[in-house]
Amino acid sequence: MKISDLLIKDRINLDVQSTDKTGIIRELAKLHEKTGVLNDYEGYVKALMAREEQSSTGIGEGIAIPHAKTEFVKEPALAMGRKKEGIEYDSLDGEPATLFFMIAAPDGANNTHIETLARLSQLLLDDDFKAALENAATADEVLDIINKTEAEKFSGEEKKEMPTETGNTQVSEDIPYIIAATACPTGIAHTYMAAEALKKAANEMGVKIKVETNGADGRKDVLTEDDIKKAKGVILAINRNIEVNRFDGKPLIQVEAKEGINNAKALIQQVLDGKAPTFHANGSSEASSSSSSSEKKGLYKHLLSGVSYMLPLVISGGILIALAFLMDTITGHANAGGNFGSTSYLAKLFMTVGKAAFGLFLPILGGYIAYSISERAALTSGLVAGLMASTPIVENGPVSGFIGALIGGFLAGYVVKFLVWAFKGLPKALNGLKMILFYPVFSVLITGSIMWLVINPIATQLNVWMNNGLGSMQGTSAVLLGALLGGMMALDMGGPINKVAYVFGTGTLATTMTTGGSFSMAAVMAGGMVPPIAIAMASQIFKNKFTAQEREAGLTNYIMGLSFITEGAIPYAAADPTRVIPASVIGSAIAGALVGLFQIKIPAPHGGILVMALSNNFFLYLLAILVGSLVSAVILGILRKKVTE
Repeated sequence: MKISDLLIKDRINLDVQSTDKTGIIRELAKLHEKTGVLNDYEGYVKALMAREEQSSTGIGEGIAIPHAKTEFVKEPALAMGRKKEGIEYDSLDGEPATLFFMIAAPDGANNTHIETLARLSQLLLDDDFKAALENAATADEVLDIINKTEAEKFSGEEKKEMPTETGNTQVSEDIPYIIAATACPTGIAHTYMAAEALKKAANEMGVKIKVETNGADGRKDVLTEDDIKKAKGVILAINRNIEVNRFDGKPLIQVEAKEGINNAKALIQQVLDGKAPTFHANGSSEASSSSSSSEKKGLYKHLLSGVSYMLPLVISGGILIALAFLMDTITGHANAGGNFGSTSYLAKLFMTVGKAAFGLFLPILGGYIAYSISERAALTSGLVAGLMASTPIVENGPVSGFIGALIGGFLAGYVVKFLVWAFKGLPKALNGLKMILFYPVFSVLITGSIMWLVINPIATQLNVWMNNGLGSMQGTSAVLLGALLGGMMALDMGGPINKVAYVFGTGTLATTMTTGGSFSMAAVMAGGMVPPIAIAMASQIFKNKFTAQEREAGLTNYIMGLSFITEGAIPYAAADPTRVIPASVIGSAIAGALVGLFQIKIPAPHGGILVMALSNNFFLYLLAILVGSLVSAVILGILRKKVTE
């Protein structure tokens, strides 16, 4: 679909009145509403703002392309706005935006908005085209400029030019030939703008180039083995992982997508001058980015990679386990003790499936942190590290939990980096064995040994020390003991400290059943319920501190928190531990202390709100949990920074 098919005169405003980002989005959305494109204006605006929360659509150079694919759109359409003096738009280059193109696409548009974005992004790289739009006097003139430029650009006339190598055609030995691949997190504007910038630069420099785009609509102009073989070098303008092992032995430069847009000629010249480092297919490139992020940002990216793959397992497993407790409650098995949640047929079914999902989230966390660091070569050892974090050394012993999986994932990734360096001197004939034999065997052995000999034994000793310490506190202040147990439940959320508190609480049940249950167990359960409930509260109270995805996932934490599934908070704790964990510990400690103050007792080891009715005071118990959760949510809201819109 062409740009001229989507943009009409009534959706062009060359003198927008808004002076801020939200205003311009609402003003342009009104153009869509007035021309019958939308079935729900507010719903469409909400979808646009949700997209901005993922990453700004201010792509730089004075251009912003807000867009949304949503059920609130009836048919694909494009609107344009202009503000000559510019407005602050959180653009990636920090400069004000003057030209705005808003794309609307319905859910069933078959990637119409992606295709249009690709085409529009390429046109906007043309300085003459952009200048013409900035100086156009009327909407009719804008349409004439777009129609003329689009016809010239995409009618096939560019095939007469030198730059673009689109297939496996013969390349003259007299003309340098290079290849490139582009990708950005959303797979939209920067992916295609980087590709176009590289093609444009290559044409001006007398170089043939073929560029593979890894966009939201899939891989296009895929680089073949023949392309790679005959290329002088490779340029990767990427902000996310793509398959790179295919470039083994080629000179390769890796930069961010925006570098491909802004410094295309310099990158091409670097390849032509033979200054691109040789890449080795080892899951990690020797190529360096000329504008690489800091190590801190790199670590954070690896962490988020693992969290994003782990999140669906936590949510699905947690909700199914909660349903298992509900099934047993409905069928009259709330007093089943240790078998609560697995007594009735449906409860056992939900519990089995839920635990299967839960059993995978630690291996997936470790595996995909490692994958983000060293790609495919590190995935195996990362998965093993995650599994070992959930496996006790001795029967019924402690596990290192999500902290162990997190550490193990980073360990596995950097062990592979070490192995790449260690084996780089091997003959090239052994390259195939590196990936299928050397890297997996040695990385699993090294990572697994460190997990077994160092990380899990530390968890074991920690377990013994804390158990002894808690045992010595019996009979002391109930408020102090409740605060300590509650805080421990939130400190590592399923790790050794959490498990010590839980085992201690359950161990007190046997001797307290005749007196209405255990105060320690009640404090433990309250402390474990607070973190996910606090996350859910904070994501709704402080919406500007959470992304749209975090807010949506946060709602499920109400269910998991009320069901005493502390792990619902793990994705947030893993992604932002320095803020989430302290806030959670404080709120959980307060909840535990209030349980001690109110002398709440409970006779069951699990179930959350579904068994709280069995306590000696349901309402005070609920109050303790809500107060702790609210305090934790407020602290978290204060500590977190606003998300970039």
